[in-house]
Amino acid sequence: MEITKETVIGDVLDYDMETAQFFLEIGMHCLGCPASRGESIEEACMVHGTDADALVKKLNDFLASK
Repeated sequence: MEITKETVIGDVLDYDMETAQFFLEIGMHCLGCPASRGESIEEACMVHGTDADALVKKLNDFLASK
């Protein structure tokens, strides 16, 4: 799976639940709520004031290392 800023958080978590750690690290603690399941990484990062590009890189690096 190639993750982009447009990727929906729920799709990332469905693909690999171990990715939750990266969302939790930046303060996204509501991963189970309906909004986060349908929200893109870019949208969530805007709300949480974090860098979407940095998160996408971490997620892709993590998945590539598996």
